[in-house]
Amino acid sequence: MSDPVLQPIKGIGSQLIDDNDKPVSGPGVFISNSKTLSANNTTANVPIFTVVGSVQILAIYGVVTTALGNNTAAYWRLNDGSNTPSITLSTGTTLSSVAAGSVIVKKGLAAAALTLLNNSASLVSEPTTLETSYFSPFVATQITAGTTNIEFVYTTTDTPTTGVITFYCQYLPIGSGSKLQTV
Repeated sequence: MSDPVLQPIKGIGSQLIDDNDKPVSGPGVFISNSKTLSANNTTANVPIFTVVGSVQILAIYGVVTTALGNNTAAYWRLNDGSNTPSITLSTGTTLSSVAAGSVIVKKGLAAAALTLLNNSASLVSEPTTLETSYFSPFVATQITAGTTNIEFVYTTTDTPTTGVITFYCQYLPIGSGSKLQTV
């Protein structure tokens, strides 16, 4: 029995192509980056991915791989050096003492906090009837002639805090040369 063939994803108003000017098909491109959290009694802005061109983010999430210390007001944002639009609610989510194996996800609009799937107890997390998929997609665009990063922002009172999160992103490039890169 052969594997099913995935049909190409069609762009709406633009052609989704890779660095070789070939159409992107299937579920898109996956990228990951592991970050050690080590801020010392402050708010930290941790660059995760650099946006090149424009990309449609289909999913962004993080998996805790080493238990977290004090970690409050956690959220994702873009940062181009002067403008910092929120990807999730900037008042954030408390992630203090979250165990390895727990997951954080962007599940709603930018006005909603990131969602913690804490593995301290079994749980079911699903989209509401208004959502079309579990993750909440969005488009990120690089500033002209500059660097735009996707950042994980958190506040800690630990001196320093601890923990490791591996961040994952599934995306589609919008135009030639568009992509995400690890920072």
